[in-house]
Amino acid sequence: MTMARVLVIGGGIAGLTAAHRLRQRLGPGAEIVLAEASDRLGGKIHSLPFAGLTVEAGAESLLAARPEPAALAEEVGLGEALRRPGEYPAALLLDGELKPFPAGTFMGLPRTIDDIASYLSTEGLAEAKRERPTSGPLLGPEEDRSIGDLVAQQLGIEVRDRLLEPILAGIYAGDLDRLSVAAVMPQLATHLRTHQRLTDAVCAMLPAPEPNQPKRPNPLATIEGGLGRLVRATAQHAKPDLRLRTTVRQLRGRPGGGWHAVCGPVPYPSLIAADAVVVAVPATPAAQLLEGHATTAVAALREVDYASVALATFAFPSGTTLPAHSGFLVPASSGHEIKAATFFTRKWPHLTTEDAPVIMRVSLGRYGAVRSLQRPDADLANLALREVRACLGSDGGTELPEPLKWRVNRWGGGLPQYTPGHSLRMSQARAELAQLGGIALAGAAADGVGIAACIASGRAAADSVADQVL
Repeated sequence: MTMARVLVIGGGIAGLTAAHRLRQRLGPGAEIVLAEASDRLGGKIHSLPFAGLTVEAGAESLLAARPEPAALAEEVGLGEALRRPGEYPAALLLDGELKPFPAGTFMGLPRTIDDIASYLSTEGLAEAKRERPTSGPLLGPEEDRSIGDLVAQQLGIEVRDRLLEPILAGIYAGDLDRLSVAAVMPQLATHLRTHQRLTDAVCAMLPAPEPNQPKRPNPLATIEGGLGRLVRATAQHAKPDLRLRTTVRQLRGRPGGGWHAVCGPVPYPSLIAADAVVVAVPATPAAQLLEGHATTAVAALREVDYASVALATFAFPSGTTLPAHSGFLVPASSGHEIKAATFFTRKWPHLTTEDAPVIMRVSLGRYGAVRSLQRPDADLANLALREVRACLGSDGGTELPEPLKWRVNRWGGGLPQYTPGHSLRMSQARAELAQLGGIALAGAAADGVGIAACIASGRAAADSVADQVL
């Protein structure tokens, strides 16, 4: 047990996890101050009531294939509240038809070209079949490149645009020709360093299932009652000195070690003294806080750009008929502005009751396409509904009734974009911070956009500073 005082800057799930882990490591005698600029905790996790249900206004699910979310849920008393999606498959909108997402692929990348043959045109299939081994591994030991360039070169434009792009647009709202393969697909990148064909790398990562092998469980999960329960429970277990509406503007080193955090308005600043600091905010404010202390880290953070997204959510009358899918992804090449539609109450069957409304979430926003979001909420909702109706109508005439209710949630600058070299830059940034001492970086700006990645990032940052103050 220690009497150390640690400041966590940022109240998203990375910062909350850091505070929780610090409490575990440092014990009840430590003072953990959590400063959050907004008026609530959770960051991109925001569970809100809608049409009589709790419906996510931000992040929808946890990547339960990773151990960190389930571990955190258990630690804060929510292990029994984890819920998996139903059995309905996700679909792709291709050539006006909803097709089940190709099985046995990694984010649309196949083990064999035959696995995706029915998703490509004659020309696209011929291009994919021209895959040839390179003279050496597809990635060198320290090399990184854009995932879009790599896939187009190996398997052709259609595999990139029809299969990979819809998934990564949903996760990152990103431009595939700017996204780092090492950052967005680290497992695949590891195999690319030892294989000369992309399909061989996928095979190494996803071995073919054995006959009669049980179906792999869905890698996603949520929390019954909303992901906001995880936010609240983590905060309750961390027991921080919570400072909402507190913007940390500057960090100053203290003589003899530790930090002073400068908060509040410029004319009337206040100081928070701390033995160590975890910085768990987006890239731009993180760079501002590290200015003058860590030039490599500042430069790395300034390389991180962001994409804006919006979610239009609709409640339809109970019994509304939908296709037999959990939702569908929409390639940018289709010409639609929507990226995806999730049949929310079908995807999560624990929400479904006989008289419950049918909830649908529609996602919009791609990197660089800011104009599509520059509409009033009502216009954006009408656009989303119009395009969903067009997609469903072209697939066999599904007709949506008028919604009972709608809402729009916007996430300006919500999704970081990891360009080639991101992972190496962040590794160098952390090496510099380790030399500086008493400070660690956490969150999506550094380690990944998903809740699981942010939980892991917050935990690692907490361990880093705990090791130094114990």
